[in-house]
Amino acid sequence: MFEHLGQPPLTRWAFALRLARHFVVTSALMVASVGAGMLGYMHYEHLDWREAFLNSAMLLGGMGPVDAPKSDAGKIFAGMFALYSGLVFLIVAGVLLAPVVHRVVHLFHWRRGRGG
Repeated sequence: MFEHLGQPPLTRWAFALRLARHFVVTSALMVASVGAGMLGYMHYEHLDWREAFLNSAMLLGGMGPVDAPKSDAGKIFAGMFALYSGLVFLIVAGVLLAPVVHRVVHLFHWRRGRGG
């Protein structure tokens, strides 16, 4: 997926495209996650779509829910969605940072290997 040690680093334009692709993938994951959270809050807590959006977005953003769940099923859903949100946060951070970290390490080793 990324260039190997013997290959030269990507141009700035190609690197920007790589970052854009990673951003698109993580954005799709976030949109799907907000949608799933909205459906869950609408189904289990009978919230309207605006309140469901707010609660799922706040959980995915790490802030916590706005409305405390009232039903037992809603409490279980909110707990599971909170755990899922923590994993999504780690995945998004990793996917967004991977190209940057790889580029820094690759530049260091590529220059070092060429006597720089």
